Amino acid sequence: MTTHEQNMRMTRVGADQPGGKLLRRYWQPVALIEELEDQRPVRPVKLLGQDFVLFRDEQGRYGLLDRDCPHRGADLAFGRPEDGGLRCPFHGWLFDVKGNCLQTPAEPENSKLCQRIKQKSYPVQLRSGILFAYIGEGEPPAFPDLDCFVAPDSHVFAFKGHIACNWLQALEVGIDPAHASFLHRFFEDEAADANYGRQFRANSADSDMPMTRVLREFERPTIEVERTPYGMRLTALREISDSSTHVRVTNLLFPQAFNIPLSAEMTITQWHVPVDDENCYWYAIFTSYTKPVDKKKMTDQRLELYELPNYTSRKNKRNDYGFDPHEQKHETYTGMGADINVHDQWAVESMGKIQDRTREHLGSSDKAIIAYRKLLRQEIEKVAGGQKPMLFLNADSARSIQGPGTMDGIGPSKGWETYWMEVDVARRRGAPWMAPVPADQTEPGSNVVHLPAAE
Repeated sequence: MTTHEQNMRMTRVGADQPGGKLLRRYWQPVALIEELEDQRPVRPVKLLGQDFVLFRDEQGRYGLLDRDCPHRGADLAFGRPEDGGLRCPFHGWLFDVKGNCLQTPAEPENSKLCQRIKQKSYPVQLRSGILFAYIGEGEPPAFPDLDCFVAPDSHVFAFKGHIACNWLQALEVGIDPAHASFLHRFFEDEAADANYGRQFRANSADSDMPMTRVLREFERPTIEVERTPYGMRLTALREISDSSTHVRVTNLLFPQAFNIPLSAEMTITQWHVPVDDENCYWYAIFTSYTKPVDKKKMTDQRLELYELPNYTSRKNKRNDYGFDPHEQKHETYTGMGADINVHDQWAVESMGKIQDRTREHLGSSDKAIIAYRKLLRQEIEKVAGGQKPMLFLNADSARSIQGPGTMDGIGPSKGWETYWMEVDVARRRGAPWMAPVPADQTEPGSNVVHLPAAE
């Protein structure tokens, strides 16, 4: 059982909190690139309980600064992007993306005040349509060679959405293979040509069986959890017959992302990013291994649910997530529509702003959640003790973290261990952008640790 103290150490994200100190050692998504592409490329950002302003200057450089002007504390989110930086409207003080004060125009001409002023700034990097920032101490880690970062812009699509609860319970849905047979159950299957860009609607690899039928008819998966250099690999097995088994391989990317198959052609890599203790955003990169992503279609699909500019869901607690009792009886398990993001949002928001984990009763199907919490607590203590946490990478080690491998398909009951790797490797080698093959799929098992059931 998780104690109250353990729960608080994992979920609190302030700069002085153990969990917050850990998360600050990693690059965090702060905005989609299109959020800075309109006529005013300035956005307020709240991340890990801190307030920042994100902007793009005339040269296309991105900056993240503390939001309060160092003059008298006015809000720089209302600043003017001009003259090589962001200018405070209060007295015209100008700051560049590094936080250097370029001008204090109200001061006397010979004033040297500007030379003594420095606004706190933070590194920003663009990766696959998402702007990432590092707000921790010291030099930031290197980015790993994940597929979603290696693929070209034509083969990736990024989006995000707000969830009104703590980041940890939102993340844990993504490492819970059993819930999909219930929360995401559809009573009827769709035509194969209607599933583009939609999760759990495509056919499984090497099969004409849609994932909706697999989840509906085979609700007791055997779950295996392996420790890997990047976090954990999860395998959910659903026995279809004596000779065939549905195999679904997903991954936990430490500390707060997961990697799952969307279809035989596409995967999702998704971060759960704390706004504060009681709110978070999910940021997802969809990666295609075949043809370029239809970004307009993917965007239009998601804007049916999410409202701009804050990417909040039209279905939420205020309107009971669109619950329809007739639909629940005849069409879906939840009665909350066909978008699984709504299902997940209801599940995690209904737990409360911060789930009270002292009241839960975990089962064997929760083994991945149990293992992840143990890993999270372990890495929190490492940082508290002055050590670097796992996946805090340098340039050399970053190149060794590739992939990771994932798949959703129906293969042989005997030999599924090599079957899923063969399917994933074949997909990678056929990718037009030369997706790298992770080392553990050329030498199976070389860098994974099988966790006993107790963990």
